[in-house]
Amino acid sequence: MASESKAWTRWQDWAAAVVGAYAALSPIWTPADQVATGTLVVFGVLILLASLWSLWRPEAVISEYGHAVLGVLLFLAPWVFGYYGSFPMAAWTSWVVGVLTVALGLWAVPESNRAHRAALSH
Repeated sequence: MASESKAWTRWQDWAAAVVGAYAALSPIWTPADQVATGTLVVFGVLILLASLWSLWRPEAVISEYGHAVLGVLLFLAPWVFGYYGSFPMAAWTSWVVGVLTVALGLWAVPESNRAHRAALSH
């Protein structure tokens, strides 16, 4: 699997970048208050940045775990910040993007580990 060590090629990171961008832009079409908007924008941008880091440095395993942590935090955000009842579409966006981000991050860990080992052997 030669493409695993090449920058800008891992599909999981591209998908995470898309869901991060979706979260960051979702307040444009999703009803939300300032708290929900801020949460979606901040976490969306962080997910997008972590994805770009993973794409740039495919051997950086920690970035994939970073995706998972950000996804869990975004999933919990509607309860923590209290917008799950008032703005259900913003809450659903947080939950769906959070789950997808965790799944994509953990799915990329084995490939990132292989890329890391390959980088160490050179």
